[in-house]
Amino acid sequence: MSLMDTETFEMWMKRIMDRFDRNEKMLAALTCKEVKPVKYLDGERLLDNQDLCQLLQTSKRSLQRYRSSGALSYHMLWHKVYYKESDVQLFIKNTSRSSGKRTTK
Repeated sequence: MSLMDTETFEMWMKRIMDRFDRNEKMLAALTCKEVKPVKYLDGERLLDNQDLCQLLQTSKRSLQRYRSSGALSYHMLWHKVYYKESDVQLFIKNTSRSSGKRTTK
C-alpha cells in the first residue's frame, strides 16, 4: 500500500467538499430552504447560536450560561458569537463525562 502525496490528497478533498456543497444546495432547493453560508476560522468550521441551539437542543440562554461559566469557548466576530466545531465537541465530551459521574441518592 502506498501513501498518497499531499497534492493528490488535497485534490481529492476539494472534489469531495465540492460534491458535499452541491448536494447541500440540491437538498435546500428540494426542501425550499435557503443554504446558509458556512464560516471558517483557522480552517475550522464555525457554528453560530442558532446552529448550536439546534445541535444541542437547548436555548440561547443556556448557551449564555455555558459561555459565562467558561464551560463553552466562543469567539466574537463581527459582533456575533461563534463557536469552533472542536470547542463544541470538547464541550459535549466534557458534559457527557460529568453527567455520567452523577449519582442519585
